[in-house]
Amino acid sequence: MPIVAVAYLGSHFLSVLGNGIAAVALPLIVLQTTGSPLSVGAVSAATAVPALVVGLCAGIVLDRVNRRTCSVLADVVSAGSIAAIPLVDFLWSLDMGWFIALAIAGSFGDVPGMTARQVLVPAVAQHTGVSLERLVGLRQSMTSTALVIGPATAGALLSLFDGSTVLLATAATSAAAAALTFVMPRRLGAVDTTPDRRDPLWTQLTAGVAALRHNGFLAGTVTLTVGLVVVIGGLQGLVLPLYFSLLARPDLLGFVLTSLAIGMLCGTGTFAAVGPRLPRRLWMTTALLGTTVGFLLIATLISPAVVFAGAALFGVANAILGAVLGVLQAERIPDPVRGRVLGVQNACLQIAGPAGIGLAGVVAEYGSAVAAGLAVVAIWLVIATVLVVSRVFTDLEPDADVGSGSVTSRGVTK
Repeated sequence: MPIVAVAYLGSHFLSVLGNGIAAVALPLIVLQTTGSPLSVGAVSAATAVPALVVGLCAGIVLDRVNRRTCSVLADVVSAGSIAAIPLVDFLWSLDMGWFIALAIAGSFGDVPGMTARQVLVPAVAQHTGVSLERLVGLRQSMTSTALVIGPATAGALLSLFDGSTVLLATAATSAAAAALTFVMPRRLGAVDTTPDRRDPLWTQLTAGVAALRHNGFLAGTVTLTVGLVVVIGGLQGLVLPLYFSLLARPDLLGFVLTSLAIGMLCGTGTFAAVGPRLPRRLWMTTALLGTTVGFLLIATLISPAVVFAGAALFGVANAILGAVLGVLQAERIPDPVRGRVLGVQNACLQIAGPAGIGLAGVVAEYGSAVAAGLAVVAIWLVIATVLVVSRVFTDLEPDADVGSGSVTSRGVTK
């Protein structure tokens, strides 16, 4: 494996690992500091809109400034915002205002960093000679592995050290991710210097939306990705915790997440190994069917065993679907607006999860956990059905001249 690919994948792994540790450690630290469960939700809600705006604006920067440099700076910002929490606690003591302010500061690193690594995929693949399928599959494997290790690492660290030490360790993962990206050649992040620099700011900001509006294929990939997060947010964030609480077995929620993670590892490993050897339409069809069946098995809440099976199936299918979509977006998003298109997608993801939780919460309040699960899965069924009927995913195979920056009427880069 070329050293540049190793550095890229290692940087992605460390960044996701740090986010996984922080996702467990930060809510506990906020709760311990404030003594109020409501404060955890307040911090998350207060940062949703800033994260959305940052995600949209990051696209402009990524289409104007060296993308490798942006990735490095984003991880440095993430490391600084996390490390600042114990520092502020030592100097002034923490309160809700500080938690919200530092969480907002962190969004200036998290969303742009995630987008920057996605934008770099075609350049890394071309430079290293690694196929897009293999590179994206390996990146998905790194994500799955980090999501398995992250929460467990957070639990182990919190049992051995205080919160400040854990947060400093988390900041160190982001700093290490920045260092790995820095060793990659700077030219990998080069951008086209000729596009719409003189256009009004609003036109530049909405270029990603315009690209999606005029290209059904790209709009379909983004819509599918956002729809997935809405359903996952509703099921994982509310339906499953409520179901296992009603069973008086909250401990079983961890086994669901383990089943999901194992399925994801199997799916990403399979795609990375044999992805280029099978038609993409077969991968896409299998992934869509598996995701739908997995969602339904989870949402019906027939029994814990069925939920575990659904989570494992969904993990496999979702990992493959994410890999296929990642490859297609890397190939077919025009380079001059790649940052802004992915910025729009990642900005929408910041509110998709909370939207799914909110919908599930309303339905569960006036209905049941099963009704809430079926309500969020209905969103997925509508999105998947519309996209299948519209045939936007009919032609998925690569063209001979993929990656040079313009899009034809059927959405393939030319």
